[in-house]
Amino acid sequence: MSNKAPSVRLQKYIADCGVTSRRKAETLIEEGRVEVNGEVVLELGTKVIPGTDTVYVDGTLIDLQSVQKHYVLLNKPRGYVTTVHDPQGRRTVMDLIKEISDRIYPVGRLDYYSEGLLLLTNDGELANLVIHPSSDIHKVYEVKVFGRVNEKILKTLKKGVVDKGEELRPKSVRVIKELGQKTWLEFRLTEGKNREIRRICEACGLTIDKLKRVAIEDLSIDGIGMGKYAYMTKKQILSKLGINEHGKRIKPHAQYKSLKKSVKLSGRKFHKHEVEKAKATDEKFLRYRRDQYQETMKIHKEVEEKRREKAKEKDKAEKLEANRLRLERIKKIRDKRNKKKTDQ
Repeated sequence: MSNKAPSVRLQKYIADCGVTSRRKAETLIEEGRVEVNGEVVLELGTKVIPGTDTVYVDGTLIDLQSVQKHYVLLNKPRGYVTTVHDPQGRRTVMDLIKEISDRIYPVGRLDYYSEGLLLLTNDGELANLVIHPSSDIHKVYEVKVFGRVNEKILKTLKKGVVDKGEELRPKSVRVIKELGQKTWLEFRLTEGKNREIRRICEACGLTIDKLKRVAIEDLSIDGIGMGKYAYMTKKQILSKLGINEHGKRIKPHAQYKSLKKSVKLSGRKFHKHEVEKAKATDEKFLRYRRDQYQETMKIHKEVEEKRREKAKEKDKAEKLEANRLRLERIKKIRDKRNKKKTDQ
């Protein structure tokens, strides 16, 4: 194994070959799944010379020269896991891009119940730029919560929370739409910590109904249907992210501009029927949270099935009654005709 220039770190080489991101490549090395020149390597500081040293990951030879880079923008639906393979056998985002034969992987994560923009690639350098906190990449989410959000709740969201010793604070939060019993919010984040928006909302007493990522910087899902994807070039993606070819931030650069206006809450007077609507912090919405969601949906399904069965039985009874009345009318007409003939 050579340490001479132009050597590169092993985890960087693995990422450049499109196997996975640099961070996950480090995990592969630590798990003993990487071989260099026939020897298992466990040290993260190991360097290799592309084109000279042979590198295997999980028994498969990887070669930088034979890798064709792919950049895919997917509009992920709910009910799909953001991973290449799921041990539980659930559907993954890879099921939506089966037409792509080369190995690519998702950059970042959207949980099972979330939807929206997801970037997939085999360009490890680009993936690292997007997910690394130092890149200061802005991500935009639209979040629908149960109940009515007032000025006090909005201020609490903007202030942020401390959850399990970790400070979580959005770049910005605003109300973009009010529905009957729900409210749409727009969150903008830069750090992208694990389940950050869900943790912030839960800590503030809110329950999320729908969470959708609509943009990463100026890269958006506008025009891409749910479950569909679009091909892009690296140059296009870097331009939308505000990053130059050397991986440096371009200042100033365009960011995603939503066409949805903010709903003004301060100083607003509510009508009587609006005051009666439950606030977003009402405990009755807790049953829709992740840990109770499946059970709640099961109950709703059972209630809905009973309602449909009852409606079906009612419809059947009404048809039988209508048919009985029709036969009764026919019988009366026949009896009347027979009586008339008898009288003649």
